Amino acid sequence: MPNTASAKKALGQDRRRAIQNLTARTQLKRALKSVNSESLSQTVSFLDKAVKRNLIHKNRVARIKARLSKTLGIAKSKRAGAASKKRLRAKA
Repeated sequence: MPNTASAKKALGQDRRRAIQNLTARTQLKRALKSVNSESLSQTVSFLDKAVKRNLIHKNRVARIKARLSKTLGIAKSKRAGAASKKRLRAKA
């Protein structure tokens, strides 16, 4: 149990933040379970916000986004497309 006033305040803040984090993680899990090609941008937005709030690590989010786009068949970025064009030119 906290003894000082600042420790009591910190305990209350920690509890509030824990509830907020739990709510955000729950929303994120629901979004990931029900993702489809129409809701992909909203899910990516949730993931980016989770990184901003330090709920999940940015590399984990990058992995999740890559897997989602791969399973949903979304085309690769323009940069990857440009790299493949360069390879084709080099072969010709």
